[in-house]
Amino acid sequence: MLRLLGKDTSINVRKLLWTCAELGIEYRREDWGLPFRSPAEPAFLALNPNALVPVIVDSDGTVLWESNTICRYLAERYGDGSLLPREAVARARVEQWMDWQAGELNNSWRYTFMALVRKSPAHADAAQVEHGIAQWNRHMGILERQLDQTGAYAAGADFSLADIVLGLSANRWLMTPMARPETPALQAWLERLRRRPGCLAFALNGTP
Repeated sequence: MLRLLGKDTSINVRKLLWTCAELGIEYRREDWGLPFRSPAEPAFLALNPNALVPVIVDSDGTVLWESNTICRYLAERYGDGSLLPREAVARARVEQWMDWQAGELNNSWRYTFMALVRKSPAHADAAQVEHGIAQWNRHMGILERQLDQTGAYAAGADFSLADIVLGLSANRWLMTPMARPETPALQAWLERLRRRPGCLAFALNGTP
């Protein structure tokens, strides 16, 4: 059985949990990450030298880290091509939005989220918080325009891994106490996602 190492409040672990729900993958999740077992323990570092969750150990011994990479692996190994298309252009569009989520979008919200939600004393600079809000809203505006254009899902007409990783990001954005622009296309997209049990269980579940 697949082992999934990481606490279920982690946004990156929840990407995997939703993906597993979509694919019907059975797994055994282990609580790693504070306040549970520290990923700095040697046993964890032997699997991921970055000391970050999630990590998977598949039934054949395959070890992987980096949440979006793991999502791709699971969809490729256990899926039918619906979450991650096999046709080159369609696949590239899904991966484009996944890479954008992991890089551009994530980097826009880090300081603001740590300040406003985690209440981190190391993130108390008001100017940086405001700059982060502006950047976060700007990036979510890119997603809003994409969803308005597709009228359906992030990478096009069909639900994909891009919607899983971006759905979790959108939930975090909406749950952070700050000013946000109106996003009717994004709100309609979230209503479509709500019809999926994995989304309700692991993304739009009250955890930012």
